[in-house]
Amino acid sequence: MARSLNEWLWQHEFWLPPGITWQDMQESEGVHYPQARDLLLSIPFALVLVVIRRAFERAVALPLSSKLGVRDKQRPKAQPNPTLETFYSTRCKNPGESELIRLAKQCDLPLRKVERWFRRRRNSDRPSLSKKFCEACWRFTFYITAFLTGLAVLYDKPWLWDHRECWTGYPQQPLQPSLFWYYLLELSFYWSLVFTLPFDVKRKDFKEQIVHHAATIFLISFSYCANYIRIGTLVMVIHDASDCFLEPTKIFNYMKWKKTCDSLFMIFSAVFLISRLVIFPYTVLYNTYYYSMEIFQPFFGYYFMNALLIILQLLHVFWSCLIIHMVCKFLLQGTMDKDMRSDTEESDKDEEREKIREKEKNGMTYFSNITSNSYIQRNGSEPLNSRSHLTNGHVKER
Repeated sequence: MARSLNEWLWQHEFWLPPGITWQDMQESEGVHYPQARDLLLSIPFALVLVVIRRAFERAVALPLSSKLGVRDKQRPKAQPNPTLETFYSTRCKNPGESELIRLAKQCDLPLRKVERWFRRRRNSDRPSLSKKFCEACWRFTFYITAFLTGLAVLYDKPWLWDHRECWTGYPQQPLQPSLFWYYLLELSFYWSLVFTLPFDVKRKDFKEQIVHHAATIFLISFSYCANYIRIGTLVMVIHDASDCFLEPTKIFNYMKWKKTCDSLFMIFSAVFLISRLVIFPYTVLYNTYYYSMEIFQPFFGYYFMNALLIILQLLHVFWSCLIIHMVCKFLLQGTMDKDMRSDTEESDKDEEREKIREKEKNGMTYFSNITSNSYIQRNGSEPLNSRSHLTNGHVKER
């Protein structure tokens, strides 16, 4: 059964244009073509990247965060409560009003204290500022390395300057070692992001990120197996161009360097919108949809490749809407709005109100004691607390 499935999966009609078979893609001395088994190397390389990332964050990024003044916010901890902890871990992290009332009765606690406990418990699970800083440092290090690697690999390649060259001789385009290692680097990185997804900072576009990672891995893998290497390298270098500006924007935001952060975000926005909404559709989508048809007739790989690219483009449009919204607020208000993808920390408003009331109460008591003592010293009469206060500050005999 496995053999039959393997034979069905690797039918040349799925992967290659009409008239081309796997026999035409046989390797010879000095001529190498992409092989599906090569992709298996991306898994151990991804694990190596995970180890390198952990070492980088502990040895470089974390000490750097403290030197640059990145300080984690002191969060009040939730008091130990086995009943509430069990409910939080197994049932729900944000219970409704009826559940809060039931838990308050079960624990014999006021409702406000139960609400406060859940707020503090949720806040304790949110990533610290130093964790966000370390993650941004790692991604910036990789993206700038990958982008420079892509430019170094592609600067002398004809298809970088003339996009029709992506299809010259396709699919019998020999695989160059530099292109193989560039592909392996990118694929391994996205696999590493999948492996660390449960531990990374979760944002509001978490589901979109999963779709993006899956589409990227499928796109890289399929383009390698079908020898869409040339178009795949263009996709990767276009994506890395804008990501190189996004991560330092986050870093300066965590450092509270507001003007630098705002300037970098405007640069990132321009690069992102131009590269994802202009360059990508023309260089990649139009190229694969139209130019490729000058060389061969449509086949399954053609439709599948374009479907993955369209998914990426839809994600580009989604993120572009968020970016444009933030840029408009910046232009209108003169200040950069908070990242709409971030999961904001909940403020303990009830506790803040109680503290304000206590301060006001303490201030009124202190004022009353002073006025009472002064009155006694001057007149020798009864203390002020035996009199009633009016709103205008005068006193009235009871």
